[in-house]
Amino acid sequence: MAGEDRPLTATLLLSCQDRPGLVAAVSEFVFRHGGNIIHAEQHTDAVEGVFFQRVEFELGAFVVGRDEVADAFRPVAEEFSLTWSLRFSDDVPKVAVLVSKDGHCLYDLLTRWRMGELPGQIVVVASNHADLAAAGGHFSLPFHHYPVTRETKAAQEARLMDLFESHGVDLVVMARYMQVLSPDFCARYPSRIINIHHSFLPAFPGGKPYHQAYERGVKVIGATAHYATADLDEGPIIDQDVTRVSHRDSVPDLVRKGRDLEKVVLARAVRAHLEHKVLVYGTKTVVFD
Repeated sequence: MAGEDRPLTATLLLSCQDRPGLVAAVSEFVFRHGGNIIHAEQHTDAVEGVFFQRVEFELGAFVVGRDEVADAFRPVAEEFSLTWSLRFSDDVPKVAVLVSKDGHCLYDLLTRWRMGELPGQIVVVASNHADLAAAGGHFSLPFHHYPVTRETKAAQEARLMDLFESHGVDLVVMARYMQVLSPDFCARYPSRIINIHHSFLPAFPGGKPYHQAYERGVKVIGATAHYATADLDEGPIIDQDVTRVSHRDSVPDLVRKGRDLEKVVLARAVRAHLEHKVLVYGTKTVVFD
């Protein structure tokens, strides 16, 4: 929805061991083929010696067609041993949302999507409970209720994967989906499952983090959006935020304040992913502005 009147652009995300000439090589590639760079950001991890870059360029005068851009760039990638990906601005990623009973993150995402704030297409909502079925109807989206127990978890996840495959899903968003995904599920969507956890990780992973925070008497609580992996709440972090609390706040107060954080942090993370601004390396991410 957003950006429909913008000229067609391509975005390169790349990383490699740092060495001289990287920026010049990428810029020269774009210039030589008639492109115009409109955004360029870079970062070097001095400890690891790794270089990261995001370059977005217009394709209006590009001398090769969009289907040939990747092949044209490949010699540069091979020369510098780049890990890289290419995306075009008219590619619209398809998004599935997983939810349980709490609807604040789901409704926030659906509203932002309807308003054109998220550069993707939400295509399906699925849940292990039926409580939020009305949300699907309100936004004219299919809502699938797949109950799950310990004994049926493998079969339920297989149904979810089949469902997402049928919709051509590119990104899965866990909008307070209170289930731990299996290693097989996470492997199907590497760095393409975003979870919102209701604490400032690595503090208070797992269940009932607001209760844990209350018991420890913390003075700030937070929310963390991260890529889901087979290790519970340990995936690479995309976005975080915090708010102050005090001894006067009860657990319900912490939950209420935390919900505001969860919505904003999750939306920022989803938008960054959809805008092709996140690079994962090891247990970390680089998130360009």
